[in-house]
Amino acid sequence: MLSLTLGTMITITSNHWVTAWAGLEINTLAVIPLISKSHHPRAIEAATKYFLTQATASALMLFSSMTNAWSSGQWDITQLTNPPSCLLLTAAIAIKLGLTPFHFWFPEVLQGSSLTTALLLSTAMKFPPTTILLLTSHSLNPTLLSTMAIMSIALGGWMGLNQTQTRKILAFSSISHLGWMTIIITYNPKLTLLTFYLYSLMTTSIFLSMNSTNTLKLSTLMTSWTKAPMLNTTLMLTLLSLAGLPPLTGFLPKWLIIQELTKQEMTTTATTISMLSLLGLFFYLRLTYCSTITLPPNSSNKMKQWSIKKPVNTLTPTL
Repeated sequence: MLSLTLGTMITITSNHWVTAWAGLEINTLAVIPLISKSHHPRAIEAATKYFLTQATASALMLFSSMTNAWSSGQWDITQLTNPPSCLLLTAAIAIKLGLTPFHFWFPEVLQGSSLTTALLLSTAMKFPPTTILLLTSHSLNPTLLSTMAIMSIALGGWMGLNQTQTRKILAFSSISHLGWMTIIITYNPKLTLLTFYLYSLMTTSIFLSMNSTNTLKLSTLMTSWTKAPMLNTTLMLTLLSLAGLPPLTGFLPKWLIIQELTKQEMTTTATTISMLSLLGLFFYLRLTYCSTITLPPNSSNKMKQWSIKKPVNTLTPTL
């Protein structure tokens, strides 16, 4: 945990590429023991997947910064001027965050981790790469970022529909929210930070609520009402807020993002992402329904019509 804090602080306070990269590496190495703590084969698999993807992203990021330094003579993060370096950095940060089309590792790693580690991966571990994106946002390609963002929102909603494991549902929810953050980053970086803070706050409360009732799948969520009724009521409201329903806090960043995109004359994009967010709303409503249900769906109490075996008469008459 100390290394996690140190790595995050190094990355978010640095303006030199090598120190930012070193901070991200410290973060990666600090999280691996947390994922593989349970000694379960699934956890070891998740830790291996996490290490390989993060190492690839770090190598790409270092390569892009070296290419940029080669052409411009600058190691400053804000002085990203070389176009190939910009593309490489976008790909590296997308892998680190789990943006589509580099999202495959994220649900798998979350499924293999405990709920507290999954919370760290969904919130704290997303902060350093997001900071690097914010620092370089003025020189990144807006078309590429917008395309990746729309794909992330679509995939996050679409893939979440089919899940019964709560960690996987929250993983796809994270991918979808990252899409909302990325789409606005080149136009209004402060709005990205606001979205990230509110997302982190809501996700933290959901993960901690689920951790206290040990909810890992939808069937457990249905029975958790009896354990903590008040906690389940707040969980319901938080889920609806994460979905972005109007009276709740989660609607604020989405509203502001749509407003900003409209100001930038990107009405089609704004309409597309608002329509795609309805996919996410569907599975959030399903989670909400499961969390408020008083009795889980069970089989009927009607007597089963079993087939009765006829008694075989052993004294069969012989001809």
